[in-house]
Amino acid sequence: MKDVKKAIIPVAGLGTRFLPATKSMPKEMLTIVDRPVVQYAVDEAFEAGIEHIVFVTGRNKATIEDYFDIQPELVSTLSQSGKMEQLASLQRLLPRAGSMSFTRQQSPLGLGHAVWCARDIIGDDPFALLLPDMVTFGKRGCMAGMVELYERTGGNLIAVEQCDPSDTNKYGIVAKGRDIGKGFEITGMVEKPAPAVAPSTYYINGRYILQPEVFDILEKQERGAGNEIQLTDAMLHLSNAQDFFAYPFEGRTFDCGSKEGFIEANVAFALARADIRDRVFEPLRDIILSHEPTTEAA
Repeated sequence: MKDVKKAIIPVAGLGTRFLPATKSMPKEMLTIVDRPVVQYAVDEAFEAGIEHIVFVTGRNKATIEDYFDIQPELVSTLSQSGKMEQLASLQRLLPRAGSMSFTRQQSPLGLGHAVWCARDIIGDDPFALLLPDMVTFGKRGCMAGMVELYERTGGNLIAVEQCDPSDTNKYGIVAKGRDIGKGFEITGMVEKPAPAVAPSTYYINGRYILQPEVFDILEKQERGAGNEIQLTDAMLHLSNAQDFFAYPFEGRTFDCGSKEGFIEANVAFALARADIRDRVFEPLRDIILSHEPTTEAA
C-alpha cells in the first residue's frame, strides 16, 4: 500500500454565486479573515503529510499561481520598511520549490472531469482530493485524520459529517457499515436522497482519498447530473472492485461556496484567533443583539 503524498485541489470554477466580487478575481482568493480560502485547503494538505499539490485551474486563475510564488518587490518593500513580522509570515506560507503543479481544465465538465485532468501528474499513486470551497474547522485538520485512518484501512476514504435528517436531500449521503478504528465501512452512496429513503445522515464533506484506478473510470464515463462528469458516479463504479471507508470528521465544515457559509467561516475563524478575538466578539454581539430584520431584508 502506497502512502498518500499527492493531492488535487480543483480551482477552475467560476464562482457565479459571488458575483460581482468574482468578476475579476477567483472565488478561491476571497479571504477568510486575512487568508484566501484556498490557503486553508493547502495548509490542511501539508499538515497531513502531503508533499505535492496539483491545482486544476481554468481561465482567469493565474492569481492563484502568483499567490503561491515569491514576490521580490513585496519582500523588498517589507524589508526596507522594517515590517519583519509580516515578512516572516509570508515566508512561512511560501511552499517548498517544486511542491506545486498547475494544470488546466479547459471546459467546465464537472468535478469528475477536473480530477481526471490531473491524471498524468498523479500517475499510479493514491491521492487526496480537497474541495477548497469546503473549509474545515477543528482542533485537527480533517485530512490528517483521514491519512491516519487510511494507514489502517487502505482502499478509498471519504470524510463525512452528520446533517439534520431533514437535509439529506442537499448532500451526497453514505450508508454505514461496520466500524473500523475511528471510521466505518461504506456500504452505499446516494446523491441527495429524500429524507424518507436516506440510508443515514452522514454526508460527504469534500475530502477524499482515492486510488488511481478512478482515472480509468472517469476517462470512459458518460456525463451524468447537470450534463457533467460526476465524481460520485465514478466512485460508485469503483466501489464494485475496491473498498470504501468513511472518516467522521470531529469538527465543522463551512461551505464557502455560499454567502452564508463564507460569512460563518469568517466569524468562526476570527473568534478562534487570539490576536483579534476580543476586539471582534463585542462588536459582533452588539450587532446581533441590535439587529432587527426588516421586511426588505427578509
